Parts: sequence; C-alpha cells; structure tokens
Amino acid sequence: MKKKIGRQSFILPLKPRIVSSAAFVGNKEGDGPLGKMFDVVCKDDTVGLDSWEQAESRMLQSAVKLALRKIDRSPEDIDIFLGGDLLSQIISAGFAARELRSPFMGMYGACSTMAESIITAAMLTDGGFSDLSICGASSHFSSSEREFRYPLEMGTQSSPTSQRTVTGAAAVAICSSDYKIEDPFYSDIAVVGGTIGSVQDYGITDASNMGAAMAPAAASTICTHFADYGICPDHYDRIFTGDLGSFGTQMLYELCDAKGYDLSNNHSDCGMIIFSPDQNVMCGGSGCGCCASVLSARILPDLNSGKLSRILFVATGALLSPLSALQGETIPSIAHAAVLERKSL
Repeated sequence: MKKKIGRQSFILPLKPRIVSSAAFVGNKEGDGPLGKMFDVVCKDDTVGLDSWEQAESRMLQSAVKLALRKIDRSPEDIDIFLGGDLLSQIISAGFAARELRSPFMGMYGACSTMAESIITAAMLTDGGFSDLSICGASSHFSSSEREFRYPLEMGTQSSPTSQRTVTGAAAVAICSSDYKIEDPFYSDIAVVGGTIGSVQDYGITDASNMGAAMAPAAASTICTHFADYGICPDHYDRIFTGDLGSFGTQMLYELCDAKGYDLSNNHSDCGMIIFSPDQNVMCGGSGCGCCASVLSARILPDLNSGKLSRILFVATGALLSPLSALQGETIPSIAHAAVLERKSL
C-alpha cells in the first residue's frame, strides 16, 4: 500500500497508538489556564539542582518516566526514545537519555521538535521497527534566555512582539496497534498521518518576533497538507499550532487566506493557550515545551474523552542559533504536522 501522499504528506494505515503522556511545567505555567491539567508543577525552577540546564533535563527525564509508569512500563521497555530541546547540541535530551539508558535518537526542529518526534516515532512503528517508543521535548525560560537573548541579571525589557519561553517538559508514548498494554492511560488515540514541513524564510531577523518568523512555515505546511490530502480546514475539529503567539497567529490567518483557506473558525495556538493575557507574557508562550505540554495536558485528554475526534497538530520551530544571529543571518523556520484521531473513526 502506498503511504506517501503528494510530495510531503503520508498516511499510516496501521494507526500507531498514543497510550500515555506526562507533562512537567514551571510555576508560571502552573498559574496559567491549564495549571490543574499538568501532571507536576515545579515550584522551584531549578528543581533543587545547580543550574537551569540541569533542571530542564531532569524535568524531561521525569516526564518520560511518568508517562511510562502510567502504562506500567519502565525505560528498559522502550525500543526508541526520540527527543530534543533548544539548548546547544540538545543537551537536555541527551543527558536525560544518558540516565534513561534507552536507545536514543536525538531530534532537533527547535520548537517543532515534538511534532517531528511524534511523526518519526509513528513512522517507525507503522513500519514495524518499533513496538514501544517515547517522544519528549523540553524548554526552560531561564536557560533559553541565557542562550538566545540576554542574561536575566540584565533585566532587559520584552518587546511587544516577544513571547515567553515555556518552562516545561512533556513525553508521549506511542506503540503498535497490537502491542499489549493491560491498562493504557489513553485507550482511543491514533497517529494516522501527517505532513513533513519544508524550511521557509521570509527574511525576518528580529529574534524577539518569533511568531512572524514561524508563521510562514506553519502556513506552508498546513496549506500543503490540505492540498496533498484534498481536504479543507473543516475536516478537523481543531488545528493546533505550536507557539506562534497572537502576532504570528494573525499572520498565519492572512497567509492561509491568500491560499484560499480560512483557519479562523477552528484554529488554536498553544502559545496562546498556556498563558492568560494577564500574565504579562506579551504575545504568548514559546519553546519546545510549549506545544508539548499543551498536547499532554489539554489536547490528548480532549481526544481521549471524545471532546475532539480529529485534530491536526502543527508544531513550529525557528531554526536560528546564537551564532547565526550574531552573523546577521535571517531566521529560517520549519513546521511539521501530525494527524491525531480517535481510533473509532
């Protein structure tokens, strides 16, 4: 059976299952609209360790272990751990994998990493190369500020178009349709297809305006997905983008509208969901942990309960580095899409 659709999309006929997830977040995220939905809210952003980078890695490691514990599994049962983050050479995921001692594939798509990991794991599962895999992604406000912007000690003011990097880590367990789990945490969610993004660059150079940098990538992937599948936006109950924030979301609508697709009726952005306007986060949240945490705390439970039946999960990432920014490079971006639906469909 041909699984490729068009140039960038695919279907997964064996429908790999999502059977559990877990999300650890920081105190500010815990004070937001989804506060009660996260598994753990860490009151100390160092979680008792010596650095923010160590804390981020520990949060990711803990999220993986909790997601496995929910289905009565341990790291020794994982065929593949796929994960990544924003820090140099994805050290949070790499150090977490060191402690988990599971086969590891490091993933980097900046803030699109969770979707990239999910579609890669689902492809491996559908192809018979994995029975149980786990996907993870993390970010941390303080470690990201130190790497990409300015030391917190400088007390620099945020620009109106900026977004706050989410302190959060989440993990999602994916297994084959015939893998035996006596009591899955999620019983009725499948990954049935998706679209691999292509790098887009509209010449944005402002690292404080990630929404504008990533919106073209989100629009490209979403419009390609619709064209490849021959569908319209209302095919989905909801289309979730990763972390465009309010500015990037408006830009997304305009770009998609120019292609003949109206997203305004059934689109939500994780960066606008995780924080409330009164939390002083400018345009919303961002970071690998943003859409990963919202996926675990809000989206997957809504799918499992039947509140949602079919969604398009589109995580977006800005592919810059401190080095490229200092050299005056523009900010290329990527977006990957996963189709998640109830198995009964």
